[in-house]
Amino acid sequence: MSRRSTGAPRCEDTGVGEDIFSLAAELYPICRSITGDGVRQTLRHLSRHINLAVREVPSGTRVFDWTVPREWNIRDAFVKNAEGKRVVDFRHSNLHVLNYSSAVHAKLALDKLREHIFTLPEQPDVIPYRTSYYAERWGFCMAHNRLLELPDGVYEVFIDSSLEEGQLTYGEYLHQGESADEFLLSAHVCHPSLANDNCSGLALLTHLAKRLKGRKTRFSYRFLFSPGTIGAITWLALNERNLGRIKHGLVISGVGDGGGPTYKKSRGGEAIIDRVMAHVLRYAAPGAVVLDFTPYGYDERQYCSPGFDLPVGSFQRSQFGTFPEYHTSADDLSFIRPAHLAESFGMISAALDIVEGDYLPKSAMPKCEPQLGRRGLYSTVGGDKEAPSQNMALLWVLNFADGKHSLLDIANRAQMPFGIIADAARRLREKGLLLA
Repeated sequence: MSRRSTGAPRCEDTGVGEDIFSLAAELYPICRSITGDGVRQTLRHLSRHINLAVREVPSGTRVFDWTVPREWNIRDAFVKNAEGKRVVDFRHSNLHVLNYSSAVHAKLALDKLREHIFTLPEQPDVIPYRTSYYAERWGFCMAHNRLLELPDGVYEVFIDSSLEEGQLTYGEYLHQGESADEFLLSAHVCHPSLANDNCSGLALLTHLAKRLKGRKTRFSYRFLFSPGTIGAITWLALNERNLGRIKHGLVISGVGDGGGPTYKKSRGGEAIIDRVMAHVLRYAAPGAVVLDFTPYGYDERQYCSPGFDLPVGSFQRSQFGTFPEYHTSADDLSFIRPAHLAESFGMISAALDIVEGDYLPKSAMPKCEPQLGRRGLYSTVGGDKEAPSQNMALLWVLNFADGKHSLLDIANRAQMPFGIIADAARRLREKGLLLA
C-alpha cells in the first residue's frame, strides 16, 4: 500500500485552542434541542467554516424501532412574581426551561408551581439541565437556593413553545481521501448552553475538518453533527447500505475541560482505533483512563449496537457524569480553556496521523541485518542524545518488517512513540531497505 506524510493536522498548530474556543463561544448562547431552529442555527455557524451538507428528516419517519419526533421550538419563557418581576427568565439562561417543554400560560400558587420546578439540592447554586423529549410536560429549572427564596403567593408561568410536525436536522461534511474507506467523527448537537458538553466537541471537529480541507489523505473523513441518540439512529437508518465503508470512528464530547482524558473502547475492544488511541494517550497523557465498552454514554452505543458493531470509540476529557459541572449551568465558558481544547485537538490529530501513516513494512534484505553504517543510517558519533533511540528504532523496524507487523505493532513492541518508528521506516525506505 502507498505511504505518505499524513494529511492529518498536527498538535503543534499555533492558536488552534483559541480558534476552537472562539467558535464554542459563538455556539454557547444558542438554545438547542433534538430538533428545531436551534440546531439549524448551530449548523449555520459551522457552515461558515466547512461546506456542511444539512439534511432534514420529516417528523413521523420510522428509523428502526424509533420515530422521528415532532419539532420543538421556543421563543420565551418566564415565571413572574406578584409584582410582575421575572424570577425565572429564559432570556437569562435557556437552561431555565425543561427542554422540550410543552407550552403553558397560567397562574399558580407556589406549592403547585414547585411540582413543575427541577433543582439540584446537593448543588444549590446551579441550574440543572433537564429534558422531556418523549413525554409531554411543562417545567422550569432553577437554582435550589433561588427556589427557597421565593415567598408564598401566586406566580404567573409562561412558556411560549411549539411542538408540531417538522423536521429532525443534522449536518455532515465529507473530506474525500484516496480511498472510499471512511473514518467517522461524530459529535452531538442537541444540548443548549453547555460549553463542554458539547459546544467544545462541535467546535473542535469543525476546526479539524477545516484543517483537513485541501490535504491529501488515504482515508476519507466523515464529520457528523447530529442530535444525540435519535440523530445517530436516524443517520444509521438512512445510511445503512454504506456503513461497511467505516473502518475507524470516534465520538467526540466534552473536550474542553482539564480532566482526563478518557477513552472508551469500541464494543469489541480490539479495533484499530482502540489500539491507536491507547498508543496516543500512553505518550500524550500518561494519566489517561482507557475504559472498556459499556452500553451507556453517547452515540457510540448506537454505532456499536450488535447489528452494526462499528469500530467506533469515544473520546472526552473528564468522563461524563463524574464532575459537578456536568449538565448544569456551571458548564459555562469559564469551565473550558483554549489550552485544554488544543491538547484534545492534538491527541485526536495524533490518532489521525497514525491511521494515515500505519502500514505493513517488508524488508528488502530479510536475511540478517543490512549494514547500516555504510548507508549513513547508523550513528557512530558519541554525544548525540537522540542517536541511541533512533538506532534502536531502525533495528526494531528491520527485525519486524516481515509483512505481518504494522508500524503500530512495532511501536508498541518497542515501547516507542509511533512517530519515531514511522520516521525510521521512512529513512529505511529512502535507502532501499524496505520494499515500497
